[in-house]
Amino acid sequence: MSACMYSPLSLSSPSTVGKSAFGFRSKSKLLTVRCTVGEFVAEPKVMSVAEPLLVRAVRGEKVERPPVWLMRQAGRYMKSYQKICEKYPSFRERSENVDLVVEISLQPWKVFRPDGVILFSDILTPLPGMNIPFDIVKGRGPVIHSPLRTAVDVDQVTEFVPEESVPYVGEALTILRAEVNSYAAVLGFVGAPFTLASYVVEGGSPKHYTKIKSLAFSQPKVLHALLQKFTNSMAKYIKYQADEGAQAVQIFDSWATKLSPVDFEEFSLPYLKQIVDSVKATHPDLPLILYASGSGGLLERLPLTGVDVVSLDWTVDMAEGRRRLGSNVAVQGNVDPGVLFGSKEFITKRIHDTVRQAGSNKHILNLGHGIIVGTPEENVAHFFGVAKDIRY
Repeated sequence: MSACMYSPLSLSSPSTVGKSAFGFRSKSKLLTVRCTVGEFVAEPKVMSVAEPLLVRAVRGEKVERPPVWLMRQAGRYMKSYQKICEKYPSFRERSENVDLVVEISLQPWKVFRPDGVILFSDILTPLPGMNIPFDIVKGRGPVIHSPLRTAVDVDQVTEFVPEESVPYVGEALTILRAEVNSYAAVLGFVGAPFTLASYVVEGGSPKHYTKIKSLAFSQPKVLHALLQKFTNSMAKYIKYQADEGAQAVQIFDSWATKLSPVDFEEFSLPYLKQIVDSVKATHPDLPLILYASGSGGLLERLPLTGVDVVSLDWTVDMAEGRRRLGSNVAVQGNVDPGVLFGSKEFITKRIHDTVRQAGSNKHILNLGHGIIVGTPEENVAHFFGVAKDIRY
């Protein structure tokens, strides 16, 4: 004969406690059971929430459907975001204010219920904390006020301490984790060393990559010193995001594909591998996703970084990409963002084609790049609806 008592247990981990989007603290309560059987008392056990579908899929577990989220799913195509922009016209204000970051990050979650909720931020957000001032100008994009092009410039770059320089990122991730409550994975992200270096050497968004390549080919030691500083900082930044609630982190190396294969192997690959090795040493179970647009010519080299997931753009055939990457790495993507301007029937067909080619193991459904401004919201809703109705 046994007797059981049920009582709520309040947890105080990042996954269950945090400020809500409206500024108050919230707690989740889980049920514990204490059972007496004869003279023995069973220890209380917490009824844990299953890990998010996205995390399980990356690990190769059998899942019922592909998890789905979209790059830039929180942003300019949404009317709710446009209203926030009218009130807060500065991108940096929107991306560096905890309440705004949380509100914007949750906008697509509230409407579409994706399987990944990504932090609203920018890959350049860490720069001021490294003594590299920048701004984002409407119609022009990022502007680096003092581009780095000499050894003296690189010497002025300081160590990045996330908890001191970007505490709002950690607080926002903790809140998002509490709000989403494991029904989706909370995603963080960082810029890769070569891509960050391209911005700060060029002085903004690169066009012909002449300045960064001039530095690479005429003063490689200077560029390597800068890349090492970004490597150390981004490894630290990923760990910080994970500690504050991120359940997966995407690394954006958008401009690395402007390098030839031999130059990629010198100026990007070793630093990406350093980041992955450093993160895995302390956070071995954290899924790391690598995205590099236009990566078809470098595809076989990307798994050498050690990442868990390679995100493909739409210029690579999904089935071919899977073969070239190998079975050990998960794949993300790779529907053309332009498909979302097509008919609902066309969108449905492309989703099914992509999922069929990707197979039922280790695939995250996504676009091959971010959502394009002007994309109809009803088509985004249709994309998610079709994706979430799929069953393997």
